[in-house]
Amino acid sequence: MKHFAEQGRARTTASGFTILEVVLAMGILVVGMTVLLSLFTFGAALSRSAEMRTSSAGAVDAVLADLAESLFPLLPDGSVGPPRAIEKRPLPAAPGVVYSAAAEENPDRPGEFRVDVNMWWEGAGVRRGKEFTTILLQEVSFGERMRRRFVEGENEK
Repeated sequence: MKHFAEQGRARTTASGFTILEVVLAMGILVVGMTVLLSLFTFGAALSRSAEMRTSSAGAVDAVLADLAESLFPLLPDGSVGPPRAIEKRPLPAAPGVVYSAAAEENPDRPGEFRVDVNMWWEGAGVRRGKEFTTILLQEVSFGERMRRRFVEGENEK
């Protein structure tokens, strides 16, 4: 009988978590999940910002390459002419990007030009733009030099 009485007492003792412990655990879980979600959101925003910076750097490089190839026209005698005015030229490498460029010769260094470039594009229904300045030399472009050398067989002097 004693054995049966001890078993009865064991059944009456409660084991488990109190409501306070459950609420505290749920609070810690909610705070942890909130922190994780905010970190994911922050990471996504940084990723988008890096993607936009990369594409804009690529567009600027494409503009500079286009300017190096087309700003100074080749004259019939093979020399390089004065810079062209470029107005609202679409950028082939970046659809939707348009740029204009104006060149001004450096009076102290003939053949050196300061080129002011204005780029603009539409993004999310908003027109955005960027202005920058670079220096270009009045010379036969790299592509034309290579064409002359390998296609026409001329030797550079």
